[in-house]
Order: sequence, then structure tokens, then C-alpha cells
Amino acid sequence: MNNFPLIGVGITTKGKSGKTLDAYFPFILFQNGKNKLDKHFQQCNDLIKNDLIQIENINLLDIDDEEFNNSFSNLAKNKIIVLCRISEDKPIKSIEEAYLKLHLISYKFFLPNSLNLENLFDNLENVAWTNQGPIEIEGIEKEILLAKSTNRSLEIKSLDKFPPLTDYIIPSGVRIADTSRVRLGAYLSEGTTVMHEGFVNFNAGTLGAAMIEGRISAGVLVGKNSDLGGGCSTMGTLSGGNNIKISIGENCLLGANSGLGIPIGDNCIIEAGLYITGGSKVTKFSKNNEPESIVKASQLAGEDNLLFIRNSQSGAIEARINPKSIALNETLHKN
Repeated sequence: MNNFPLIGVGITTKGKSGKTLDAYFPFILFQNGKNKLDKHFQQCNDLIKNDLIQIENINLLDIDDEEFNNSFSNLAKNKIIVLCRISEDKPIKSIEEAYLKLHLISYKFFLPNSLNLENLFDNLENVAWTNQGPIEIEGIEKEILLAKSTNRSLEIKSLDKFPPLTDYIIPSGVRIADTSRVRLGAYLSEGTTVMHEGFVNFNAGTLGAAMIEGRISAGVLVGKNSDLGGGCSTMGTLSGGNNIKISIGENCLLGANSGLGIPIGDNCIIEAGLYITGGSKVTKFSKNNEPESIVKASQLAGEDNLLFIRNSQSGAIEARINPKSIALNETLHKN
């Protein structure tokens, strides 16, 4: 399917200042798609000017679909119906487009690192995410006072530019123990389990069944049947000067509290507590289990069947041939 152009039909939240705080897109229309609503792409496209339009009444679209129309009935006063079009994958120019691109990744229409997310942070608003939806940070103290004085529940879950994934999209076949630790824009494949200490950032995720008890930073992809042990870390590219996209192959294991700063191939293991950066000096072993050479870890990027350990006597990092094959517990991932 040719993914562009496409149109998101959704709902935005307006703050008291009139600023748009978020956008929710339950419906995505593709020009060349085969879903039942895609046939209405052209009539929606004809309404849109400058890739964005707000409409007061969903009936203006004249779409004969009860589920679609009911989704936009009885909107609260601070909710606005919006149509956002992406004709080409260019830098983001509005908060609505920013949210639409995050939705496209979490709906799994696009893989992480395949969309242009330039200007994402510039367009997202930092808001208070509450049990009553997003609220502007400016004046939040008044909202807290009003809630206390009227005996009304107001729970502030976070102050952030990104909301939790599950406030907008529920991925099928996925288990998430603590939903606050998975951001909108995460890509979670069926069979993925994210435990309490697991974290998945936007524009990152899993390509198959996986156990996530560590951190998947922005831009990081994890192959199917891989296991990220408790408290382990993957290096992202948002800060710190690292511009190498980290990826983890299939059937891999990152031990508890380990860290990864290079891409690794399939069937690799990193010992618990071992942090590997691109500049780490590693003793590479031959297939005969003999020391072969000392290289930077970056030179081993993408290689399959490696076991990274730290020699308990010398402290040296070693890359040996991995004789084992990782297998996830299928019962745990039947979600």
C-alpha cells in the first residue's frame, strides 16, 4: 500500500488559553487503502486546505458509517473535530501532525525510524496529564485548588510532552504491567510483554514477541523472541552525542542491569551488569575459543552469535561465540 497521502480524522483538546494540547486520531484514511472508510478519502481531502481543517459537525463529511459518526457525537466544549493530511513525509509543522505521526507508529502503519520526526519537540506542548485529560501547566494550581475545594478527584500523572500510549491506543496481543512507562509513538508487536520496570519510548519498539524488563530508548528496535532483563538499558540518540541507531536482533538476551551502545545481531547475549559502548575495548575470540584480537565494540556491530562477558579475573570484556539459543516462555507471551 502506498502510505501517502493519508488523512487523520480526530479530536483535539483546547486549553483555556485556546492552545491545542493534544490530538487523538481514531480513524486514518488512506488514498489507496482498502479499509471500509478509505473510500471517503477524496471527499475529506477536498475539504482540507493547508493540510489541516477544523469542523464543527461531523455530518459535514457526509460519511455513511454509524460507528464513525457516533465517535464524534456529544463532544465536550473543549473538544474540536480535526482533519489532518500528510501528503509528503516532511518535517512536522503542527501539533496535530505531530500526534498523527505518533499514532501512525503506534498503529504500526510505519516502523520506528521510518517517518520524518524533525520539529516534533518544537510542536508538542508540555502539559499536565491527568485523569481528566490534558490540562495546561499554566494555571494548574488553580485547577488543583478547585478540585480540592469541590471534593473532586484530580490526579496528575505526569508533566510531559508525551502522553502514555494506552490513553490513545490499545495494541492487540500486548501486556503492559505499568502503562505509564510506554509513551505514545511506541511500536509494540503482538506477543510483547512490558513488565513494571520496562520502558518503551516513542519511535521505538519490538518487531515480534519480546520480554521487556529494561529500557527501550527512542529509535531502538528489538527483534522477535528477545529478552531485555530487569533494569537493562539501550542507548538512544536524543542526547549525549550518539548518532548510531541501536538495534537488537532476534533471540537475544540483555542481562539484568546491562547496557548496550552498539547494534547487535541475532542470537547474542550480554552478561548481567555489563555495559558495552562503541569505544569499549573487547577481546574477540575465535570459533575455537581462542583469543583472536582486541577491537572496539563498534567493530562488532551487527554480528550474530556473540556472547559478551567480563572476565571475572582480569576484568577484560570478551566476545565469545555464543553456543546457546534463547527461547522465550511461550505461555508468558500469549497475550
